[in-house]
Amino acid sequence: MAQLLFLSLRNGEIGPQVARAEYHDALQSAGLDEVDMELRVIDAPGVALGPLDGVAGVIVGGSSLNVTNSEPELYDDYQKHVHAVLAELIESGVPVFFVCFGLSWLVHQFGGNVGHDHAEDSGPTTVSVTDAGREDVLLAGAPAEFTALTGHTENPQEVPEELTLLATGPDGLVQIVRYGDHVWATQFHAEMDADAMRTRMDFYYDYGYFAPEDYARIVADLPNHDVAAANGLVRRFAEYCAAR
Repeated sequence: MAQLLFLSLRNGEIGPQVARAEYHDALQSAGLDEVDMELRVIDAPGVALGPLDGVAGVIVGGSSLNVTNSEPELYDDYQKHVHAVLAELIESGVPVFFVCFGLSWLVHQFGGNVGHDHAEDSGPTTVSVTDAGREDVLLAGAPAEFTALTGHTENPQEVPEELTLLATGPDGLVQIVRYGDHVWATQFHAEMDADAMRTRMDFYYDYGYFAPEDYARIVADLPNHDVAAANGLVRRFAEYCAAR
């Protein structure tokens, strides 16, 4: 397959470890080896996106950032830089697959509201494909409803007209959107299986994604859920990029 790029938005003390873990998860779900996908980490305001020549597509991992952290004018330098990098990326013409934070950012970028009315604790969630989603290149062949793994404290409250709603979730939660014909964003972590989610929960044990007293119960339940359809989106994105 053509060369892909995994872009990590992890910083701080545990940032390097999380970046490597989510890079590994993306490789596994896409069915790729390290030679097929480069890892770049945006971990400080001075770190540029870098050249995209020869890059067939970009998978953007999650982030502990929230667009609702404060008013945009009060974002710290790192968050402002991340937003600028992502804006550069979606206008580059290169296919992009955002995970979790990228969905909130994309909605925010086009003037939509992001709040906390559909936050989900770490664990399984339901994804229901819309009529538009059934015609989407990544969702073609996916079940009309499938299970994915998630954990988020904020969520889009609307879908701006620039975005196409491809899938919803419990109580109307926005699960997948597309910008144009080659930029996708999922609220859930399409790259994660049970082992990957347990690792991520260990990294972010006290970040508010789940109650600490629920950790053992959530981890024990994770293997009971088939997330092959969710992982398949990452593989189909890789295949889509290779075929372009």
